[in-house]
Amino acid sequence: MLVDRAAADSPTPWPAAYPEGYAVVDVETTGLARDDRIVSAAVYQLDARGRVEDHWYTLVNPQRDPGPVWIHGLTTEVLADAPLFPEIAGELAKRLDGRVLVAHNAAFDWSMLAREYARARVTAPVRQRLCTIALSKELRLPLPNHKLESLAAHYGVVQQRAHHALDDARVLAEAFRPSLRLAAEAGLRLPLLACQPLTEWSDGPAAPRPASVGYQPSYRSGTWRPSRKRPACPYPNPGRYKSGEQLIQGMRVAFSGDTSVDRELLEDRAVEAGLHVATSVSRLTSLLVTNDPDSPTSKTTKARSFGTPVIDEAAFMQLLSHVVPAPGGKAGTATNG
Repeated sequence: MLVDRAAADSPTPWPAAYPEGYAVVDVETTGLARDDRIVSAAVYQLDARGRVEDHWYTLVNPQRDPGPVWIHGLTTEVLADAPLFPEIAGELAKRLDGRVLVAHNAAFDWSMLAREYARARVTAPVRQRLCTIALSKELRLPLPNHKLESLAAHYGVVQQRAHHALDDARVLAEAFRPSLRLAAEAGLRLPLLACQPLTEWSDGPAAPRPASVGYQPSYRSGTWRPSRKRPACPYPNPGRYKSGEQLIQGMRVAFSGDTSVDRELLEDRAVEAGLHVATSVSRLTSLLVTNDPDSPTSKTTKARSFGTPVIDEAAFMQLLSHVVPAPGGKAGTATNG
């Protein structure tokens, strides 16, 4: 049972804009590559004030090498009789429906869920997510790092089985409640981000692995999306995008938040069209593409401060179909590959 570490004698005035309920989620996976799969999932359902209503856990047969067994402890034999993701997608969806998804490094957990639901050809009923790392930063908690164990230790929450989805979800639920209360007391705007279900994606080949079964040193690294080295854009930056006009080869385009087209595919198409894909926003950025322009991410914040033009994914896809060639160059056209 969770300990009510946030209880107080007098009720906390609760911001009316706060969500009505939360789904604290943890998934264990075979790794971080595009074709990696979920091997277990857990959900703790919380009410508006962070009190536990229910919890749920399942194993998932990934139909492939289970990955870092020494971390999550789930072998091929253990997972052999587990349900496939499409078989648990409906039950999981019921527990997520109408709630904000909460996770530690939420971009990772949501990206894995979004891919699994896309493969199952079902739309996940998740519209917003909240990352407890981002919330800890907003609260300025005195943590030595942003690991789950550090957040747990801060609130005196005892971990029983690290990297077991059910226990990790329990620990996070117990640590989230006092964080939520602190945010409410401070009238803090929660760092909610929009979730965009995938409608187009690509499962690339598995990353090469050494002889030892399941070895993947990048598992649960600092970022869920591996960095990709691209050749330098051959065209000079023509400046900022102007509303109502076309994109020009060489423009620096940055992306923020979820996209319905897999991010790597979207970036590949931008590069093929002759655009420069930037990993951050600066005064030289021509355009920021985001489906959540009001989100409190560093890219959207910088775009507002620099006056960088911002458009959504649908508008960008239309512009990408015909990119004006750079002086002396040829027009870039996005492809469906």
